[in-house]
Amino acid sequence: MGERVTMADVARVAGVSAATVSYVISGKRPVAPATRVAVEAAIDELGFAVNTAARTLRTGRSSLVALIVPNIANPFFAQLAAALQEELRGLGMHVVVCNTWARRDEERALLAEAVQQRFAGVVVTPFRLPAGELEAVAAAGVPVVVSADVPFGRVDHVAPEARTATRRALEHVTGRQRRRIAMIAGPRDATGGDPRLELLRSLALQYGAAVPRELVVRGEHTREAGASGFAELMTRPYRPDAVFCGNDVIAVGALDKARELGVDVPGEVALIGHDDASFASLVRPQLTTIRYPADEVGRKAARLLLERFNGREVHKTVRVQAHFVVRASA
Repeated sequence: MGERVTMADVARVAGVSAATVSYVISGKRPVAPATRVAVEAAIDELGFAVNTAARTLRTGRSSLVALIVPNIANPFFAQLAAALQEELRGLGMHVVVCNTWARRDEERALLAEAVQQRFAGVVVTPFRLPAGELEAVAAAGVPVVVSADVPFGRVDHVAPEARTATRRALEHVTGRQRRRIAMIAGPRDATGGDPRLELLRSLALQYGAAVPRELVVRGEHTREAGASGFAELMTRPYRPDAVFCGNDVIAVGALDKARELGVDVPGEVALIGHDDASFASLVRPQLTTIRYPADEVGRKAARLLLERFNGREVHKTVRVQAHFVVRASA
């Protein structure tokens, strides 16, 4: 076995100082793009690996970051995980993806494990977890980034800016004379409420439409809930002509049920999803949706963690712009 490649070796091949190599790896200081490319090329060429064991002994923090999500079967979270890992890999850090099935006991157990094992950080999409429990994790020394539509206490937060996209979705459906708007929303006991429903309701009146209580059905964020919710809406005396869904997984379940019932989408009912998951353009009809870019969410969450590693103490919120994407279902 040859001698271990050092940071000095990387610096020599890249034509920079060892300090610059350290900055590229740690993210502690900005580095010019061309310099970063040269350093990363030298790392790849030499097969340099950060000594994570030594760093763990020195800092008391492991090289692992937990990504805790309610449903890993939703491609949105797979895209988020890939972007998070890509941003952190240069630091020799690794992402462990943890699935909760939106259960509070699983959320609590996984957070407790992250604290016990001294994880470097946690990125979490909470579902039924009280905000105070996330603050407790951060207070125990494990940086927390929440990816959610609403804040969960005094921790870092990545959130969508979806007002403009929701306006454009409403302009689109009401411009086609659709006024009976329904929503297949999330469960009542979700800790953060249902901000997507609240936003839709608050804006619909401006377009001569409404989302009445009798046209809101609730369930988990699953394909099965989408199918049962759509079937329920089709039995209402005040039958909707446009259905918004809490996410694209729900919307696909609604499409399944529409085909089964012989309901023409979009002829009889326009259908709008949320997130623009990877399958949204593959289903038939292709899904009109509000795109919330998972890769950008993952990158911003990683950068918030890096800022914490580098000493930032005040919690921070960053927003990711959502966009309305018109396809064939509306």
